[in-house]
Parts: sequence; structure tokens; C-alpha cells
Amino acid sequence: MATTAAKQKAKAKDTRRLSDQEVQSNYTRLQGDLQALANKIGELESEAEEHELVLTSLKDVLSKDPGRKCFRLIGGVLVERTVKDVVPALQTNRDGIKRVIVNLAEQYKSKEGEFSAFIQEYNIRPSSQN
Repeated sequence: MATTAAKQKAKAKDTRRLSDQEVQSNYTRLQGDLQALANKIGELESEAEEHELVLTSLKDVLSKDPGRKCFRLIGGVLVERTVKDVVPALQTNRDGIKRVIVNLAEQYKSKEGEFSAFIQEYNIRPSSQN
């Protein structure tokens, strides 16, 4: 029975029109959410590219001298490791970052659809500022 009451509340909320101030607030919030997701995706793509550059640089070293020491920054601490220890960790990190990027891209598309539906529902036309 609790779910029925929740469904009725959701329907009542859907049919209720928002005031102009609420529409503007929701529009700004959705726009901000999209911008934040886009910024995070860009930041993570940059980080994945950096991982890729380092892995490319270490590829030759791994094949010639896997015991060569290298340094890695972990949580603000510079740690001495060998190339054979660092490369798998970097690959794992890069793959994890790429998975997060895919997840955030899906969230972005979903939020973008929600934003478009909101714009259509309330017939919003952004004003041009001179």
C-alpha cells in the first residue's frame, strides 16, 4: 500500500505546474549539472591520456630492463618502484578511468535528455544576452 501512495504522490507532482521561479531554478540546476559532468569527463579524459603517455614511454623500458627503478606519485608521496611493478598498476588505473568516463558519459546523456524534456515541457527559449 505504501507504494501505491508513493505512485499517487509522484503523479500529483508530475501534473503540478511549477512557478516561474521554480522553472528558472530547475533550469539553472540542470544546466549546472550538465556543465559539472562535462568538466569531470574532460578532466578524466586528460588523466587517461597522461596515463597512456606514461605507458607508451615505459613500454620500451619494460621490454629491455623491467627491473629499472622508476618513481610513482601515490597519494602525494613519491615512491620508488620498478618498471615491472608500475606498468600493471598504471594499466589498471587507466582502464578504471576509462570505465568511469563511459559511466559519466551515460549519465550526461541521461541528464541531457532530462534537460531537453524539461525545456520542451515548459517551452523554454534561452534569451540572447547582448
